[in-house]
Amino acid sequence: MLSKLLLLSYIISFVLGAPALSPSAATPSSPGGNVSTTVAGPYSPVTTSSNSSSTSAVSSTASSASASTSGASTTGVITIPLSSYSFTPYPTPTLNPRPPVFPATDPLNPPSVSSDPQVVPDFAPAWATAYQKAKTLISDYTIEEKVNITTGVGWAKGLCVGNIPPNKNFPGLCLEDSPLAVRFADYATAFPAGIQVASTWNRALMRARGLALGQEFKGKGVNIALGPMMNMGRIGQGGRNWEGFGADPFLTGESAYETILGLQNGGVQATAKHFINNEQEHFRTSESSNVDDRTQHEIYAHPFLRSVMAGVSSVMCSYNLINETYACNNDKMLNDILKREYGFQGFVQSDWSATMSTLSAVAGLDMTMPGDITFDSGDSYFGGNLTDYVSDGYISMARLDDMATRIIAAWYFLHQDEAYPATNFNAFNPTDEVTNKHVNVQSDHYKLVREIGAAGTVLLKNKNCALPLNKPRNMVLIGSDAGPGKSGPNEFSDQGGSDGILAMGWGSGTGNFPYLISPLEGIQERARQDGSSVFWDFDDWNTALAGNMAYGQAVALVFTNSDSGEDYITVDGNEGDRNNLTAWHNGDDLILAVAAQNNNTIVVVNSVGPLIIEPWIEHPNITAVVWAGIQGQETGNAIADVLYGTYNPSGRLPYTIAKDLADYPAQLVTDDSGGEIVTIDYTEGLFIDYRHFDQANITPRFEFGFGLSYTTFTYSELCVTPIQSSDTDQEDLITAWENGKASPIVEGSSTALWLHEPAFQVTFKVTNTGPVSGTEIPQLYIHFPSSASEPPSVLKGFTNVEISPYDTEQVSITLSRYDLSIWDVVAQGWRKPDGQISFSIGASSRDFRLQGNIPT
Repeated sequence: MLSKLLLLSYIISFVLGAPALSPSAATPSSPGGNVSTTVAGPYSPVTTSSNSSSTSAVSSTASSASASTSGASTTGVITIPLSSYSFTPYPTPTLNPRPPVFPATDPLNPPSVSSDPQVVPDFAPAWATAYQKAKTLISDYTIEEKVNITTGVGWAKGLCVGNIPPNKNFPGLCLEDSPLAVRFADYATAFPAGIQVASTWNRALMRARGLALGQEFKGKGVNIALGPMMNMGRIGQGGRNWEGFGADPFLTGESAYETILGLQNGGVQATAKHFINNEQEHFRTSESSNVDDRTQHEIYAHPFLRSVMAGVSSVMCSYNLINETYACNNDKMLNDILKREYGFQGFVQSDWSATMSTLSAVAGLDMTMPGDITFDSGDSYFGGNLTDYVSDGYISMARLDDMATRIIAAWYFLHQDEAYPATNFNAFNPTDEVTNKHVNVQSDHYKLVREIGAAGTVLLKNKNCALPLNKPRNMVLIGSDAGPGKSGPNEFSDQGGSDGILAMGWGSGTGNFPYLISPLEGIQERARQDGSSVFWDFDDWNTALAGNMAYGQAVALVFTNSDSGEDYITVDGNEGDRNNLTAWHNGDDLILAVAAQNNNTIVVVNSVGPLIIEPWIEHPNITAVVWAGIQGQETGNAIADVLYGTYNPSGRLPYTIAKDLADYPAQLVTDDSGGEIVTIDYTEGLFIDYRHFDQANITPRFEFGFGLSYTTFTYSELCVTPIQSSDTDQEDLITAWENGKASPIVEGSSTALWLHEPAFQVTFKVTNTGPVSGTEIPQLYIHFPSSASEPPSVLKGFTNVEISPYDTEQVSITLSRYDLSIWDVVAQGWRKPDGQISFSIGASSRDFRLQGNIPT
């Protein structure tokens, strides 16, 4: 039987490109072992030593080889050879906790949120306790029982989108989408999208959103929430960009970090996804993202590093290939970087049907979801196949034990063995009164939804103080985005469509709205108080009527949007990714028609990402532009709060708005060139988004980090102070770093305390020079010396400060050694570059107010 399965595996790999591994993964021993072996595979035979250092060095050679061509080309798939694979678990971190900087931390009680974080939580003791409990629990499990812990029951075979079956005294696991709601559940909140909370640049709101989500997931009996999503906004048209946190790794990393701390504080296990390089929806299951080693570490892997530092329980590997190896089969990424270099203690789960081989277990995959190879196929790469592979010695019992231990340890880590709620909803049959208990988990989270919706709104233009509105005599609202959907907020399955206000994108990253406040409703509520008259026209295509209705109104508000989502749904010809960066529903023409008839035209944009707004942005009659984003169920109220000044806008762009689509450094690949695998070369390297605009001296329409307020701010009195290290156990590593040496190749090297503890504190004062209270978002950009070959400016810090009229507040931003390091592809470690490191403090990536140098 097994021989037939192995033969089938080879046939599948040839025909479908299913099982795959990077060159380093071909070593028939995990990086934790000490076996040196000559490996023969579909690539050149190499001799490798499977200890961490040698494996990392060999892997980096393959990982750092970037293609010289741009766009898409075709390639093959690197596959894993059949052999017997031994396994030695990675050592557990042993550094003693050092409060207050490095305190022992339980995920249910994380450090308090701070606008200037200076605490590095130590989750190692909590993981150690969870591991011991897990090992005890499975000590009498059979091979089959251990395998059951790693294998989902199959698509639609349980109450949740993913299910691990119960076993003895282990109750099983419920895995459920999404990053902004409990998907398919009733009586749950539809929160603002990830991109919206990133636009707040406010850690407290990021944490609060995560906590509220975590509480709702737990209340519904979900063990593992399938979020947050943290793929980078490399491509402006990327379909799922709105699920993530923008186009900068630092902002994305901080957003992911706070979200995970919040989620797990709420009791649910968080999932960092999609690991890694899943930046577009086109060809997501058949494209190879070719990324050099330095770019991978500094850009795309950074948010996952921060997720591990937040104690994340699970990481989901993505559909795509990385450097010609499927993500869920990629030993370099899963074993060497995630589990060895980052010291990840949790488990790796596959995206749904992203498992490509039984031998993925050797490459670091711990759980296959939803269990079957394809939906409803009735078979699995794990399950019986994994049992056979272990029984016949191809995969070691030690590795199976590690897989089951990691999964159950994460359950203990979140204390889900302690009276955790049973699953009380049915994702596949919500009308089943037996399994859907209609538990209301919403609490008062609508208040937070409204606050984040307003705080993430970016004021892009405000000519002649057109905003805030001050009891206008009359106004008209133009555009379908101003009103409710024609058939309610859940008219389209998985939100795959929009004929009213846009409050989330589409796909598996969505949820059902319990209700949805449109701008018309939010504005009418305020207009009623002010005695203003409100009129509206939701027809996007009758521009003559729109212009006529705008004529003579004190204010004409034009609403437009742009939508995107996951590739299994196509909306108006957009297959997940947007075909272009043009406003939907005739938006540009509608705006121009209204502006031609009204000299106080205000444009409100609900968009999943950047748009090209050149057709109308400089029109003299357009007095204000409000970038409202993707705000969730309280959208209309949040927009009204900003328009009327109830909330002074403080949102900042998490991406660049260009003048032309061609100005962006990476473009959407839609041509498969007729090949089996499409290669997408990340030839821009470190220069994504604003980094590219700065390097190429391209003027954007609105730069990364930009946003206006109803008041103004000045900056003064800059000071930089070195901070004495609390890590006396690793003083030699600090000295080595100061002398330009790279961090060593050891377990947990990239998440080490000495690298991430506070090293320099930057302080300065911010003064509110206007007549109203407001929140400023100071941003710190590092300027590395030319020897580092870095972009001109790199975001490495931000904070938020609320200031009363004419008052001054002292502000601080703390930097770590990691923040001042670059990835050395030769030494395979983080290194301080040669030369003077300087920095700027400012209100955006191009509006610098203070400059300073890092003390040497």
